[in-house]
Amino acid sequence: MKKFRLPRKTKKRLRKGIWLYPADEEGNSLMAWPAKIEKDYAAFKNGILSDLTYRTKASRKAFREKIDAEVFVTDQELKSYVDNLLREDLRTSSYNILIKAKNDKNAIKAYFNFVNACQLTENGERSYGNIACMSIDLAKKLLKKKRK
Repeated sequence: MKKFRLPRKTKKRLRKGIWLYPADEEGNSLMAWPAKIEKDYAAFKNGILSDLTYRTKASRKAFREKIDAEVFVTDQELKSYVDNLLREDLRTSSYNILIKAKNDKNAIKAYFNFVNACQLTENGERSYGNIACMSIDLAKKLLKKKRK
């Protein structure tokens, strides 16, 4: 039996992506390894597989516009967003970081990211919960002052 072999550069390129078959009626996709499995490579050549990590410039721009929109909320609303999203031991420190970010010109973008991600999460788009948590870390990083 002949072993499945690919050229080195093709194999490298195929290993970098996360390849998926089209979703079924429930929204589930099978993962494929076109660099290792000949059947998956044939599906890749026929254009059936899609790369999960590939994003166009237009889709990145649309995502950024959605998440970076300037939205200010009251402190009570911000507190409720933090309470709904985070566990108890992280709530007060995260809330204080976001209040500081709201008043800082360098970190205000992280505040907008948090508010927009929380609003999108409340509207049913659950995948934005991680972005809200990451925006708190970004705000903490941006609030640190570099000392010489």
